[in-house]
Amino acid sequence: MRLILYVTVRVVAVVLMAGLLAWYAERRLDRAAEAKSFSEIGKVPAVDVALVLGTAAIGPEGGPNRYFVYRLDAAAALYKAGKVKYFIVSGAREDRNDEPTAMRAGLIERGVPAEAIYRDFNGDRTLDSVVRARQIFGQTRLVIVSQRFHLARALFLALHEGIDAWGFEARDVEAPYSIFTELRRYPSALRAYWDVWTGLSRQEAGKPVAIGVDPPN
Repeated sequence: MRLILYVTVRVVAVVLMAGLLAWYAERRLDRAAEAKSFSEIGKVPAVDVALVLGTAAIGPEGGPNRYFVYRLDAAAALYKAGKVKYFIVSGAREDRNDEPTAMRAGLIERGVPAEAIYRDFNGDRTLDSVVRARQIFGQTRLVIVSQRFHLARALFLALHEGIDAWGFEARDVEAPYSIFTELRRYPSALRAYWDVWTGLSRQEAGKPVAIGVDPPN
């Protein structure tokens, strides 16, 4: 009985410690992003390229994913305001879920010309999207588009990849789809630190793409 109690206490202590560490990591990233993440389009520096981070086009309930819709609204607003000339839409492509193609179609619907949109099909994680923007697409200055909680992580990774990046905050979703959607930002923040500590930069496979020179895929 004492052994069971001892093991239980140890497990609970480890879980609590991990949760506290993840919470601290997320808070620290959010504070660090304050100076370079903007909700007002007028404050966003003008650069050539914006990186739009992917998410599924369809939400868990079967309708349009509001995270997806709001990110594309924000990206199109950047283009119409003359803040960016080109987009990298980066996400996953598996089975019926082709995030970059869905993002490209959504931007075209919002008035962005097809020739301004480059798709990255290997953005399975935020880390992949950021590293590939540097290594494959050759970008050292970027505006990154996503919700604030996501931008904090992306800006941290961009800094350690040698990218001078700013964030443009898409509208957040008022009622998250689930508690998992709300809480996943905390272990994700901890993982971002882990990625940096263990060596963020890695050689990405793929042919380099010169944005504005090479035709969009």
